[in-house]
Amino acid sequence: MLNLHTIRFFKPFKRLFSHTHLHYKLDSLRNHAIFHSINQRTTRLLILKFFSVKCTSAVNCRLMPATVAGGSLLSAQPLTRNSVLFISMDAASELPNESKVIQVFLSRLFVLFAEISLDVDADRDGVVEKSNPNKASWKWGPNGHGAILLVNCDSESLFMNKKVDNENEEINRVSDLKDMSKMILRTKGPAQLPEGYKLSMHITQTDAESVRVFRNKASGETDPRNMLFKVFVQDYPLVLSKNELAGEVPYLGGKSELEFFVEGLRFPDKDFEGLVTINLSLLEPNAKDFPETPIFTDKVVFRVSPWIMTPNTLKPVEVFVCSTSDNYKFLKGMKSLVQKSGYKLRICHEYMNRGDRWMQDEIEFGYIDSPHHSFPVVLDSPRNGKLQDFPYDVLLGPDFGYVTRYAPTEEVSSLDSFGNLEVSPPVTVNGKKYPLGRIIIGVAFPTTAHGRNMTKVVQDFLWAQKVQEPIALYSDWLVVGHVDEFMSFVPAPDKKGFRLLLSSPDAGYKVFRNLQKSGNGKAKMFQGKHEEISVDDLLSDKELRAENVYVQNCIDWNRDVLKKELGLDEEDIIDLPILFKVIPEEENRAVAYYPDMVNMIVLGTNLGIPKPFGPEVNGSCALETEMRSLLEPLGLSCTFIDDFASYHKLLGEVHCGSNVLRKPFEFKWWKLEL
Repeated sequence: MLNLHTIRFFKPFKRLFSHTHLHYKLDSLRNHAIFHSINQRTTRLLILKFFSVKCTSAVNCRLMPATVAGGSLLSAQPLTRNSVLFISMDAASELPNESKVIQVFLSRLFVLFAEISLDVDADRDGVVEKSNPNKASWKWGPNGHGAILLVNCDSESLFMNKKVDNENEEINRVSDLKDMSKMILRTKGPAQLPEGYKLSMHITQTDAESVRVFRNKASGETDPRNMLFKVFVQDYPLVLSKNELAGEVPYLGGKSELEFFVEGLRFPDKDFEGLVTINLSLLEPNAKDFPETPIFTDKVVFRVSPWIMTPNTLKPVEVFVCSTSDNYKFLKGMKSLVQKSGYKLRICHEYMNRGDRWMQDEIEFGYIDSPHHSFPVVLDSPRNGKLQDFPYDVLLGPDFGYVTRYAPTEEVSSLDSFGNLEVSPPVTVNGKKYPLGRIIIGVAFPTTAHGRNMTKVVQDFLWAQKVQEPIALYSDWLVVGHVDEFMSFVPAPDKKGFRLLLSSPDAGYKVFRNLQKSGNGKAKMFQGKHEEISVDDLLSDKELRAENVYVQNCIDWNRDVLKKELGLDEEDIIDLPILFKVIPEEENRAVAYYPDMVNMIVLGTNLGIPKPFGPEVNGSCALETEMRSLLEPLGLSCTFIDDFASYHKLLGEVHCGSNVLRKPFEFKWWKLEL
């Protein structure tokens, strides 16, 4: 909305600009007098003299308070400090100098009224409305307001020299415009502004790091020879950038609209809340060697869309896995599961993965959203394994964005891999709603001085997104240190909508003790494998039992945190029978004793679970039978995938070796009440 500074005229032939839809602040500016809009079509002028006034027909003049009863403004009027002359017009001017106010004893005042409004989609309906009164501020919630900006982090280029679009200070393809937010300059007035007056758009140096503005070429600016090739030519001049904090924009005259395209350059982060302001000013010329003076200023505010994670309860779109020289059995099981589930499977072959099979650890899928457009964005972890080129070279493309956070190599640990980054389904905690769920990460125990943590730049990024407030769990007790080694979420057909799955040594020992009591103590774990052991021998291993008491304590600590932070009751949690063992050479951190069944892939109601190779009773694996009894009542189907040699023995499982792109939430992040 434009704030006009208007003018007191001691010199002839000065002009008054006004805007019929705005409220103006009283101000004093050198030899300028003071005007103030008190309704949509009225301004006021303070003049402390005796004088008379005559107006041309299009101009309305009125003196308040009237000092001569019934007196005409054509006769001399004594004015006091409280006297105000109201000058208004009912419509914008068509020509400069067409309307006049003649002040006897002073000078002639030429009056020009022009409507000028910088507009955005402040009501968030996908349409840029005119003169929204809330466009200069931003508010969360279902009744909130303020425009939304996407980070232009996809790439319209598919082949050579591919890079993220916002690294270019130009628009090479018209398709890139949908990734930007539209802004419209609407004007109504004479065909041209008086000599020396101009419109200028400007941003602060701070905001210039976060936003870039292009505009459509006005009529007559486009070379007719380029019209046939408009898709391929640069037809959108750059107006604002980090090197151009201000730029003149054309005043088109008459009733006109000029389109601008606003490009987001970075996500919210520790040093950037996500808000940017764009200003438009009408500049008045001054005497030689003096800078122009802004006499109106309008502004709009955008908030950059956060990066949003997707939980297991959202519908899958595509499943990603790696092909290596030794994971044939795993791939066979995954192909069968994905085909049965009706989703697409994409395999990253060895020429790209270079032997790095940990698809979950390299990337995390999310998305960004606005009223006019939405697309998935992959977050690339700082682990930088041999899969590091996959997200940029393969995933980045049209309507598929890319973002990463760089950390010094010495600060990066296993906890920076994204098996250590999960998100819950939507929850309500003590009346506070989290309709997009909450991010979950693993860190060192709070009182530990020398434990491993997720690197600060990644944590800062996650916290700055605001819409999925993170929860920190204790995962440093594990050798690998990922939260997906002891927890997962699966859908449930009730009001809660999900269950939290937790690894539980206590539940595991209960299964083995029941087997022993039922006369199956001789049944073998890992039958036919080098690690083969009977139920009786497993239960007699006191050291293993002590290690699992410690592990259970670690998991119970996390259980209490999750119950508190996710608003869960005991009936919302399912304990899975999983044992661990401690590795002395790894500072007494733990790994799964047999394939870690909580480390599963969730595809709707179909679960891909690591095959545990438990004791067989009556031709069935006792651990698989227990898993089915726990999960099938929820309407879930359990498929057990052999990852023993190719993943489990390398300290990972099915979830670690796969990733799932999911559909976004139906809930719109800007409707959160924060």
